[in-house]
Amino acid sequence: MKIAEILNEEKPGISCELFPPKQGSQLDNVKEVVREMALLAPSYMSITYGATGGTSEYTVDIANEIQNGNHVPALAHLTCVSSTREKVHSVIEQLKAAKIKNILALRGDIPKDADFPLPNQYKYASELIYDIKSQGDFCIGGACYPEGHPEADTIEDDLCHLKEKVEAGCDFLTTQMFFDNNVYYNFMYKILKKDIRVPVVAGIMPVTNSRQIKQIISLSGSMVPPRFRAIVDRFADDPAAMRQAGIAYATEQIIDLIANGVNHVHIYTMNKPGVAGAIFDNLSEIYVRK
Repeated sequence: MKIAEILNEEKPGISCELFPPKQGSQLDNVKEVVREMALLAPSYMSITYGATGGTSEYTVDIANEIQNGNHVPALAHLTCVSSTREKVHSVIEQLKAAKIKNILALRGDIPKDADFPLPNQYKYASELIYDIKSQGDFCIGGACYPEGHPEADTIEDDLCHLKEKVEAGCDFLTTQMFFDNNVYYNFMYKILKKDIRVPVVAGIMPVTNSRQIKQIISLSGSMVPPRFRAIVDRFADDPAAMRQAGIAYATEQIIDLIANGVNHVHIYTMNKPGVAGAIFDNLSEIYVRK
C-alpha cells in the first residue's frame, strides 16, 4: 500500500521509524525489533539509510522484512549525498524486486572534508526525487524542517527549496522532530502560503534519557522548550523516571496534534519497541489499531 493512500485516511495513523544495524551480526536483533514493532500495528514503518555503506546495505533487507515478512507497509529511506547515481539506481531496482513502493528521498548530511557533489552525484534532494519518479511507480516522501534546515540562510530560502522538492514529485513530507507543537502549527501556515499542499506527517521523538537532548540539539537544532527542559533537569539522574516522563511528554504532544486535526504522526523510536508500545498503550482509545 502506498503511504499517500494511508495519509488520505481521516482516522488517526501512527507510524514508526527504525534504523539498521551497524554490523551484519546484529541484523537478526533488528529483525526481532521489527517483529515486536509490527505487533503494535503501526500504519507503516520506515527504515533509515546509512550514507556511506555499512547500514545502507541492510535497508532493503529490513524493508523487505517489514513489508513482506510482517505485512506492514514499508517506507525505505534513500540518501544520496555519498552515493553515485549508479548506486542509487541499483538500490531502486532492489526495492522494485521486493515490491517496496514507498521511498523517503533525502540528500543527507554532507561528510566533512568531502568533495561534493562529484559529477555523478546528486546535489539536492529534489534531483533525487525527480530521478526516482522517472524510474517507477513509487510514492515518494521528503523531509521538512519546521524550525528551518540548519544549512539554510533563512526560513524563506528553506521553504523555497521545500517547494522545489514537492514540484519534483514529492507526495508527502515528514517533519524533523520538534518538542513544541506550536512550531508545527506555525510551519503549516508558512507552507500553505507557499502553496505546498501535500500531507505533512508530524515527527515526534520520545526522549527517554538525558543524553539524547544534547545529541538532538547538536544534530537537528531543535528548540527545547522550557517546559520540557524542566522535565530533563528534574529527572535526568533517575533513568526510570526520565523514561516515564519522556513517554508522557511525547504522548501529550501526539494527543494535542490529533485533537487539532493532525491525524498522522511518525515516532522516531530509536529501535525501542517498549517505548513505542507504551505510547501506543497510552493512546489505546485514540489510535484504533488494525
